Amino acid sequence: MVATALGGLFLGLCFSCSGPGFNGKVYHSGDVTFRVGEVPGDWHPIETTDGVLAFRDDATPASIAVTGRCGKDGDDVPLESLTAHLFLQFTERRVESQSRFPLDGREALRTDLFAKLDGVEKRFTIVVLKKDGCVYDFMYVTPPTAQDSGRQRFIAFVEGFGTGG
Repeated sequence: MVATALGGLFLGLCFSCSGPGFNGKVYHSGDVTFRVGEVPGDWHPIETTDGVLAFRDDATPASIAVTGRCGKDGDDVPLESLTAHLFLQFTERRVESQSRFPLDGREALRTDLFAKLDGVEKRFTIVVLKKDGCVYDFMYVTPPTAQDSGRQRFIAFVEGFGTGG
């Protein structure tokens, strides 16, 4: 189950869009404020705690999540290490591809990989960005055999990211 697989990834966090504040374009919680690209109409918010913005695309099927944290880590940590840290509890990690690209005036790292948690394999597209003392993680999770039709919509969603409102 996706929730089980992501449980380890988010260190026990649950999913949500309710919470501190998301108006459909801008998210704000404490010292973290960011905007995202257009949320496709068939992505529906899923509940969480601890400031995670998350959606479910039942048609793909996929789970989408965005986290942001400031002043906690990442200042001198390479993007590759921040990405690897997300998968410490996973086994049989296979990186399919990894590439850098510009995002909101900084360099971001996109990683496509397969990984297992408790023997259940999932396919992930992860984007990690460091900016102004904050680390942002974007995650797209599907079963390993899912079509890639939603992945491009996820990338467009990520490319609309910007800090501040």
